[in-house]
Amino acid sequence: MKVLMTPIEMIVWFTQDGVPHPLKYRLLQKDGSYTVVKVGKVISSDKERLAGNNMLIYRCQSIVHGIEKLYELKYEIATCKWFLYKM
Repeated sequence: MKVLMTPIEMIVWFTQDGVPHPLKYRLLQKDGSYTVVKVGKVISSDKERLAGNNMLIYRCQSIVHGIEKLYELKYEIATCKWFLYKM
């Protein structure tokens, strides 16, 4: 997997405890167009503390442009920002 760490726009739902569950995200391409990807399956989720920032890491699987791909999403808890970390 290639490290990207690009910001994305995410649609999620939260549990009563405040745990986010990703549904789909929108990624801005280099030509200015958007690609919408539905999160097919969340394989695992972990917590990480990177440079003092608490982050949630989701390892997911989806079909992107007709190809099934594995990727990682990161959620920065302090700023509420989502990133496509690896693909």
